[in-house]
Amino acid sequence: MKQSEHGISMLKILPWIMVFALAGLLAWVAQDPKKNGDELQSYLPQELHVRTPPNENTQEPAQQIDKTDTWQPIIDTQPKINPDTPAPINSYHDAVSRASVSVVNIYTTQKASSIYAHDPVLQQFFEYYGQGQEHSEGTSSLGSGVIVSEDGYIVTNAHVIERAHEIVVALADGRKSKATVVGSDTDSDLAVIKIALDNLTPLAFRKDAINVGDVALAIGNPFGVGQTVTQGIISATGRAGLGISTFEDFIQTDAAINPGNSGGALVDANGALVGINTVIYSRSGGSMGIGFAIPTSIVEQVMNSLITHGKVSRGWLGVGLAPTPINPTDLTKHNGVTIANVMPNGPADNAGIKAGDVIISIDGVQTTDPNTLVGIVSKKSPNSTLNTMILRDGVEQTLSITVGERPTQQTVQAPTQRQLTPQESERLNELLRHLQGR
Repeated sequence: MKQSEHGISMLKILPWIMVFALAGLLAWVAQDPKKNGDELQSYLPQELHVRTPPNENTQEPAQQIDKTDTWQPIIDTQPKINPDTPAPINSYHDAVSRASVSVVNIYTTQKASSIYAHDPVLQQFFEYYGQGQEHSEGTSSLGSGVIVSEDGYIVTNAHVIERAHEIVVALADGRKSKATVVGSDTDSDLAVIKIALDNLTPLAFRKDAINVGDVALAIGNPFGVGQTVTQGIISATGRAGLGISTFEDFIQTDAAINPGNSGGALVDANGALVGINTVIYSRSGGSMGIGFAIPTSIVEQVMNSLITHGKVSRGWLGVGLAPTPINPTDLTKHNGVTIANVMPNGPADNAGIKAGDVIISIDGVQTTDPNTLVGIVSKKSPNSTLNTMILRDGVEQTLSITVGERPTQQTVQAPTQRQLTPQESERLNELLRHLQGR
């Protein structure tokens, strides 16, 4: 009889235990429906798994029942925000506003040369009759420049102002002024001009070296349409051996550079100057995504020399260098630069360098190609000393070379005044007699 009563009591209590257990389970799930619900389903058999309906209070889409066993990746539509990561840049307006006030448009007028300018007889003949060797009518060209000083100094390309009879600078605020040439360096294709205006804003130079992949903004006056900004990235640095100028260490960019952009600014995403746009690679005359700029490291050196001394002094060895063959399929490593010829009584000749010698290093820096060697020497001041390691007949030697001053292209190409030969004098007199007798 006692056992029967005990059995009856357990039957009465069991439903209440199940009710309390279910209520506790529901309360636990209610604390974090998604997390606890998913954890609960993991303990259930696969056939008992259910898909939760969409929550009307949220924007989460309803999960579709996957009828296959194929695994699907989870896509997080909400980006994770790192407080240490700067916000993405949606506009370069601030950088352009900061830099564009320092970029100017340059217009030049050139006088057309006479076709007889290179004939000394006809030249003196026309000068005798009061006619110069240039026509009065001129041709106009355009370019860009960058204000680098509150005093009115502007950096541009040497080819922009080459043979310019008159230079007019147009500022971003609408003002215009005539400019004078402070100095020009055709070896680097840089020049400095100056204007006499107040309230000028110089463009700050970037302190750190630019990196491949960094954002680049080109500001200039393409085709004379007015100040224009194009955007791209830094495609490469240290480009040399292009045959564009004597000293090459270009920044390559895919920011569109067109005729008229020469001398303009290449700036970073903060509006700091990283280079002066100088040339483009193009088969059509327009931008093809390969443009080159002179880095600020060279710009600063040339600019300071032109402003201070009116010229740029560079180191010089007085040697001719054999070109390094470029063969992409050649697996051999070329070390050193071969001397093709040595100028008599030049710095290298006085130090004992001979044709056929191979310069391996200069002051501990390996010279793997002619551009590297020229760049190292050009950065040395005249009369400084270089410790040069050469290879002669398979034997290494160390020579000390006192660097000379490199002659500029202007000096080499400067026309020389000469006296007329007797035949030329007779020809000139014959022309004069003929004209006077008519």
